[in-house]
Amino acid sequence: MASLSLPRVLHPRKTSLDIERENFEKSQHVAITKAVNPLEVPVKQKHVRSAIIGTFQQQGAQIFWTIALRLPTMDDRIVAWKFCHVLHKVLREGHPLCLVQSQRHKSDLDELGKLWGHLREGYGKLIRLYTLLLMTKLEFHKRNPRFPGHLGVSKEELESIGANDINNYFEMSVEMFDYMDGILDLQSAIFGSLDMSRSNSMTSAGQCRLAPLIPCIQDASKLYDYCVKILFKLHSSLPPDTLQGHRDRFSKQFKELKQFYQNTNALQYFKDLITVPPLPENPPNFLIQANLHSYVTQEVVVPQEQEEETVSEGTLIDTTDLAATEPSTTSVCQSHLELLAERDKLIKHLQTEIERLRNEVTKVVVTKDKDINTLQDQITTLETELATKDSELVQERQIKEDLFHQASAVAQSQDSEQKAKDEKFNKVKDLYVKLREDHIQLLRQKAEVEKKVNAGVRREKELEHNNSQLQEKLQEINLEHTKQEAEIQQSSQIYKQEVDMLKQDKDFLSAEMEVLQQNYESSILEKNSINDSLQTIISEKEILDNKLSEMITKSNDLEQSITLMKITKQKDIISIISESVIESKLIIEHAISEVDNPALAAVNCSPDYFRSLTDGCSESLEAALLVNHDSPSEVIKVASRISHRHAVFLLQGRATSNSSPDIMFGEKMADECKKLGDFILKVLDCLQQNTPIVTDLNNAQVQLKEVSLLAETISGSLSGLNSDNLSDMLEDEMVVMDKAIEEAANKIQEMLNKSREADSGLKLEVNEKILDSCTTLMIAIKVLIQKSRLLQAEIVVQGKGTASAKEFYKRNHQWTDGFISAAKAVAVAATFLLGAADKVVSGQGKLEQLVVGAQEIAASTAQLVVASRVKAERKSSNLEQLTQASKGVTTATGAVVATVKVCSQLMEDEVLDTSKLTLHQAKRLEMEAQVRVLELEKELEQERVRLSALRKHHYQMAKDDEGWVCLS
Repeated sequence: MASLSLPRVLHPRKTSLDIERENFEKSQHVAITKAVNPLEVPVKQKHVRSAIIGTFQQQGAQIFWTIALRLPTMDDRIVAWKFCHVLHKVLREGHPLCLVQSQRHKSDLDELGKLWGHLREGYGKLIRLYTLLLMTKLEFHKRNPRFPGHLGVSKEELESIGANDINNYFEMSVEMFDYMDGILDLQSAIFGSLDMSRSNSMTSAGQCRLAPLIPCIQDASKLYDYCVKILFKLHSSLPPDTLQGHRDRFSKQFKELKQFYQNTNALQYFKDLITVPPLPENPPNFLIQANLHSYVTQEVVVPQEQEEETVSEGTLIDTTDLAATEPSTTSVCQSHLELLAERDKLIKHLQTEIERLRNEVTKVVVTKDKDINTLQDQITTLETELATKDSELVQERQIKEDLFHQASAVAQSQDSEQKAKDEKFNKVKDLYVKLREDHIQLLRQKAEVEKKVNAGVRREKELEHNNSQLQEKLQEINLEHTKQEAEIQQSSQIYKQEVDMLKQDKDFLSAEMEVLQQNYESSILEKNSINDSLQTIISEKEILDNKLSEMITKSNDLEQSITLMKITKQKDIISIISESVIESKLIIEHAISEVDNPALAAVNCSPDYFRSLTDGCSESLEAALLVNHDSPSEVIKVASRISHRHAVFLLQGRATSNSSPDIMFGEKMADECKKLGDFILKVLDCLQQNTPIVTDLNNAQVQLKEVSLLAETISGSLSGLNSDNLSDMLEDEMVVMDKAIEEAANKIQEMLNKSREADSGLKLEVNEKILDSCTTLMIAIKVLIQKSRLLQAEIVVQGKGTASAKEFYKRNHQWTDGFISAAKAVAVAATFLLGAADKVVSGQGKLEQLVVGAQEIAASTAQLVVASRVKAERKSSNLEQLTQASKGVTTATGAVVATVKVCSQLMEDEVLDTSKLTLHQAKRLEMEAQVRVLELEKELEQERVRLSALRKHHYQMAKDDEGWVCLS
């Protein structure tokens, strides 16, 4: 009697919680499979919403991923694309733990993307980009767990996440940029997969591709807002140069995001689904913090959808007519039709199998019905004996309770065994997927072939072991079934109600037998396919081993040739370095020889420019410390730089020494430049021979500094100490010039008056003509000086800007020195002309002195005109008037010279009056004249030599004077 209650406790009744959980899992399975179906139509939001609600009911995404991993994402591209869309929605709007529990499935997303990434067009590229975006999103939330899936945080929460640390904001901005790049890449690929007219955006196929852009727009809007706020905060704490890369990256994303929003707003499909605010014409200027106050956060609005019927509970297989609920088959592509045909074939095959199994079940049921009838007859006979069994009922109940505990333990063990079977089945399935992926990558991963073969062998052994266990389990179940039938016969004394429970147990065992039989058959099929794959892998391994041996032989030959090439290359490199350094040395030697070239004596260089060359030479020498023959290109580059920069330095040093007023000092500087050249040659020798360079390099740098100091000495001697007083000096010289001209004019008038009182006849006529011409010349000079003053004032006004006249003269000190020199020359020439005229009138001078004085005045005034013309505007009226005045001076000078010649002729005519001379007197005068001619010729020759020496000295002084250099 102890075994009477055993069948009741083998399979305990399910509790309400178990039933509710089973119904929940079924509803989730129905919703997810309907959302992720192989039809090329957009995902229905009611199914997605059911999946999202399920994550909140379950407090996580475990059931979602359990169902999702069983979807045929590896077989159908539409299923894979819709799965990415549904996962994106779940991560955004599902339970917060969905982000945490989905982290472990990033590898599954990566494998999915890599598989479909082999398709270069269509959904393959889109799926790869979408999986990368989802992995980026998961990585972003892993690094920033305080951001929710929908990315919506307040300003205070954003500041709390950054923790007021500029480093956190910097890293967060980079991660947001990466997130935004993933969104922009996906949208660009989606729009690129549509035609240019966007005409297919209202078709089911086009909407299937465009639907995932809605959550992408929602994410992009939040990321754009946070990037703007974070960049303003970064610019308030960091220098602009540090954030140049951030600004460039933001500007690029701003343009792409603006185009993204425009493309979205242009499509009719999105009109009722989402409202995207337009971005401003120009991105924010982060360099102006005031723009942050004018920035307005723009929110993306998604209209609330009408409530739809919740997903009804149903069986795991949806038998509804898909053609009645989905769009017409006219919008389904040819590939989808082929999939439907294959599905119909599979359905027919399954229906055949179901019919066969149903017949077998019918036979079992008939057999069981016969047994039941027999048992019912026995029960009828035993009912008469029930009255006598009341006393034993209490004992039986106690025994039943004990058996109930034992059966519970057996049921738990059976549940654990069933779970183990499911886990083994999942392992076999995962193994098949892994082997298929390994087969695709086999040619690229030769090194892992042996590991995969060993893994396949181990998996085969495990499958054989699993199959043997399944067979043993089937035998155990058959024995248990036999035992149960015996126990059913013994339990005929139990109430009639227990018969119904036996029927339920029989049905459950039959179903379990069918499941186990199917598992066993599928395991055999999996084993056969794995064996076939294993044989293929082994054959491919043998082929790869043969190729590997050939590659090893070729590799050895190649290594030998590479060794020979390295030796030859090393010799060539040494030869190239030597030839390059020799050319550099020739450049320096040529520069040293050019220092002594007399043709450079006429070349000048300013000390300031010469000193500016010092830094470049010093940098080239310092670079020589960091190179050796291990980097031949650097050696050649440094040697070339040293030679060219120091060659220029030596030649410009020679030109700078020419500007020194001290000839000996200039020669000394030229000698120091040649010494520097010798030190540079030693440095180049060290580079050529790859020997220590420190000593010679230090000597060269010391010599370089010495030559630079000599240039500073020249600059100091040329700059003078009166550059600040140039304005006063110029004014003083102009006053002196005016005074000299005025005094000369007054004295000429006095001399004319005295000559008129004291002289008469030819002498008075000569004096009047000479003094009148000199007076005319002085008047012309006065006019020239007046025009020169007007032009000078105009030049100062045009050139000084906002500075004073004193600053203008100081800034243009060379021109001012030339102008002062010209003014001095005019005053000196006027004084000389005055003295010559005085001597001629008094009879102590010569008329030629007047000619020389007049010509000197013409030359000095011409110098003054040229000095004024250097800085004047070409179309200046004052310059034109000055030019006319200069012509007047030239005319007056010519008049003086002509007057002198006329007067000289008159005086000669008076001397040569021989009407009253005797023969003796004429002879004496002729001899005296010949002596005088010889004396004059000798004096003329001496004066010409003296004039040549004076001119040479004058030219040398003019070259040393920077004012003369400016005028030249």
